[in-house]
Amino acid sequence: MPKYIVSLLQKTSNDKIMTDKKPELSDAMKKKLEPKKFTKNPILGTKFTIAISSAKGGVGKSTFATNLALALKKVGCKVGLLDADIYGPSIPKMFNINEKPKSDGQKLEPIVKYDIQCMSIGFLADQQTPMIWRGPMVTSAIKTFTQKVNWKDLDFIIVDMPPGTGDTQLTFSQEIKMDGAIIVSTPQEVALLDVKRGIKMFDKLGVKILGLVDNMSFFIGDDGKKYKIFGEGGVKKTAEEFEKEFLGEIPINTEVGKTSDEGKPLVEANPDHEISKIYLDFANKIKSTYL
Repeated sequence: MPKYIVSLLQKTSNDKIMTDKKPELSDAMKKKLEPKKFTKNPILGTKFTIAISSAKGGVGKSTFATNLALALKKVGCKVGLLDADIYGPSIPKMFNINEKPKSDGQKLEPIVKYDIQCMSIGFLADQQTPMIWRGPMVTSAIKTFTQKVNWKDLDFIIVDMPPGTGDTQLTFSQEIKMDGAIIVSTPQEVALLDVKRGIKMFDKLGVKILGLVDNMSFFIGDDGKKYKIFGEGGVKKTAEEFEKEFLGEIPINTEVGKTSDEGKPLVEANPDHEISKIYLDFANKIKSTYL
């Protein structure tokens, strides 16, 4: 074989070896590419933090959060209620709170109503003032409410999360130690699409999902029949699909909205109501799970 052909073959072989060899990253570059690790801090002054979430707005998440907090109080727990829905706070209206929290210059004092320690961005701003905040301001507010509020000897803090999977949810899930999350939805397909995103977000961020609740699942007409105007079985099927617990159904009832609008949620206004009893069942399950 001619020498020039041998030389060419050797060169081709060497080029292939060089091509197959993967470039090595420097230690500095490897460090930059590593996933960021977040330190999850507990909310001071409480044993357990439970997030109430809905990936879709308008499904009754805040109504659920307020009534669950009151139900936990009814079964003997010390409870706090944190309104983390920065852009649409509901607790001031639902608990009829019109005062501002006191401060010692270091920490804010939660406002106590119905024996529940409460904090909301709505206590600090006029109810008609829009919260036009970017991500860093939202993050700062969350850190204030979780680390600079003088929560006192609580068994549970119920966190009313904003709908969706945005900055607030990510900040909470990454930086705050949450002991569990309950996802509230209606049976509508359009709501369930967002619920699936919410489940995946919590799973990815390592937050335990306690279960899914089918809210406004039906109403009982004057004829005594059940009417499922938003569809049937969707929330339960979604729970089964993602291997999560289905916690149950809550029917539509005018008393729920009426009592919330009056500033005294149903569990407090009428603890013997059939829907109040559903919340009390939820509360007993949570209490037995953690305490």
